[in-house]
Amino acid sequence: MINGVSIKSGVLGDPKANELDQLKAAAKQFEAIFTRQMLKSTREAKLADDDLFGSDATDQFREMQDSNLADQLSGKGVMGIADLLVRQFQSRVAQPAAPAAGAPATSEGTGG
Repeated sequence: MINGVSIKSGVLGDPKANELDQLKAAAKQFEAIFTRQMLKSTREAKLADDDLFGSDATDQFREMQDSNLADQLSGKGVMGIADLLVRQFQSRVAQPAAPAAGAPATSEGTGG
């Protein structure tokens, strides 16, 4: 079986990356994993049982091909799932913004 996406690669492994960039990278990885699972389920449905050249090697090649396709689709944003996830969660990540001149720094979420 092919291993999933490493969570320590790219922006997610960079300790200097801001949270929004990490969110975007995680959203793309989620989209790739989701697309892989969708393609896998489609292949397992086997709507036609007359696979003349079916073998374990062919199945492994198709799995690698589907994994590569899922990575390419998520990298290009074709499905749009990553964009939706970023829009959904970007308000929850720390935005690097300079405070206004003379305004005291406040922390959100405190109070009861």
